[in-house]
Amino acid sequence: MIDRLEGIAKRYHDIESEMARPEVASDHEQLTKLAREQRTLREMVNTYEEYKRALHEAESAREMLKHEKDPEMQEYLRSEERRAATQAGEGGERLKVLLLPKDPNDERDVVVEIQGAEGGEEAALFAADLFRMYSRWAEKKGWKIEVIETSPSEKGGFDKIVFEVHGQGAYSQLKYEGGVHRVQRVPKTEAQGRIHTSAATVAVMPEADPVEVEIKPEDLEIKTSTSTGPGGQSVNTTYSAIRMTHKPTGLVVSMQDEKSQLQNREKALRVLRARLYDLKLAEQQAAIGAERRSMVGTGGRSEKIRTYNFKENRVTDHRIKLTLHRLDSVMNGDLDELVAALVNAERTAQLNGGNAA
Repeated sequence: MIDRLEGIAKRYHDIESEMARPEVASDHEQLTKLAREQRTLREMVNTYEEYKRALHEAESAREMLKHEKDPEMQEYLRSEERRAATQAGEGGERLKVLLLPKDPNDERDVVVEIQGAEGGEEAALFAADLFRMYSRWAEKKGWKIEVIETSPSEKGGFDKIVFEVHGQGAYSQLKYEGGVHRVQRVPKTEAQGRIHTSAATVAVMPEADPVEVEIKPEDLEIKTSTSTGPGGQSVNTTYSAIRMTHKPTGLVVSMQDEKSQLQNREKALRVLRARLYDLKLAEQQAAIGAERRSMVGTGGRSEKIRTYNFKENRVTDHRIKLTLHRLDSVMNGDLDELVAALVNAERTAQLNGGNAA
């Protein structure tokens, strides 16, 4: 383990030297790539330095204790040795976790797509609630949200909304949100006060760089039209809306939120690139085999991951059988406890060789 950590620390400091070179500093693409790699190593290198420091302090206290005659000083050195040894032990355990295989996409920005599923208008309203929840969470995490595409429903919800999340570690946290989110509540339109069950699907895709996913112009079929609002009515007279089809895969992206056709085209390409990259990741995941997949699920659209019960102020994550009775704060963006539990469950499974604890 120590040899591996020394190699990682060396690589971290080598990156610092590389980034200081003028030819690298002027190359935005290379600089971004190195900065991303350095971010993934920073916590491990800092923890390793603290671990080594604690080991040294414990050893120094032991050596001094061998020659110390004063009883009061002896007691002080024993307490210092215990403190440093405890710190080193905790650091060692933390390093074991940090050395677990990393998801190479964890530091990427994210494209999130939320769609109303079963439940009609109530599902669309719930999709809007989920978007607000993620927006508030992003604000608390210091992430930036950029809305890419919206398909508003007639009563203020979203049949679909696509947005990007920019910020450190965005994918490492949001990747656990992919799947079916089910809601149990009394709809605003329900006169009898009966609880209805509706659902929305969330797809979370790491943003791909143009160099990673090549999209050939001849592989695209692009159609333009005027933008439409809820119910399908035309909202402008210019042909700014884009419908982009990737012929090799059949993937379709529609974009109409911007007034400029060029801006809609650029946004459509970003979403298409993310979907193609996500498709590639899904193929890799399938090749890995079920026995090595994450215990917290695949993040697929069809996987039911969570239920939100408004009457009982309860949210349940079915992957790890965790229930919290504070749905109100979760919907206000307090997702850290839920996501931390999912991260810990996955790490525990990895430490146990891929099996649930």
